[in-house]
Amino acid sequence: MERWQDEAIVLAARPHGEGHAIVSVLARARGHWRGHVRGGASSRQRGLWQPGNVLAVAWSARLADQLGHLTGEPVAAIAAAAMDQPWSLAILASACAVAEAALPEHEPHPLAYAGLAGLLARIGEGVSLAADYVRWEVALLAELGYGLDLSACAVTGRRDGLAYVSPRTGRAVTAEGAGAWAERLLVLPRFLRGDSAAGPGEVAAGLRLTGHFLARDVFGLAHRPVPAARLRLAERAEAEGT
Repeated sequence: MERWQDEAIVLAARPHGEGHAIVSVLARARGHWRGHVRGGASSRQRGLWQPGNVLAVAWSARLADQLGHLTGEPVAAIAAAAMDQPWSLAILASACAVAEAALPEHEPHPLAYAGLAGLLARIGEGVSLAADYVRWEVALLAELGYGLDLSACAVTGRRDGLAYVSPRTGRAVTAEGAGAWAERLLVLPRFLRGDSAAGPGEVAAGLRLTGHFLARDVFGLAHRPVPAARLRLAERAEAEGT
């Protein structure tokens, strides 16, 4: 038998059979795993296996490459903290969907786990958490090998005045370096250049930036669509000018 125990974040739970569920989790030390949960879609257990919740889980299977079975005990009921906040719910849904779709299974991703756990611990903050969500996506891209280079201008070498990112290379560019090509570049919001707070429209710009590289380099290469929850979050930011 193959067995392990770990702290994990629930990423998705889908009904399977009569009252059961197939659940995806991101475990602190083990990474992204799926398992069958007996009764996971029942009224008694449904609340436990909500995306965003942190659980102490146990996974077991006869062989390591099988789907296996999951059991869990509550650690932090994160999902409940987001229910009354539209922005909190949108960020939670997007973060869990992106993590599930982007992270390969059965590989440790401790940085992705730590970043997601830190984000979810503050999920009740609503729209004020949106800029940190974008920062989490930037860190996720880096962990997957598609990091953006925001250290200096790709054209002039300057480290100040960075305003854009090349959609082809992921390298930052100043307004001076962009020149007539500015309209073809992705806007680099100020909050990604330092510790400043996000201004109007900057979260939407940040989501366009990370969304481009997620769609091309992460989901595109795996022939997967961008998760619907991620699209809805970007639409909300655009509509509200956030």
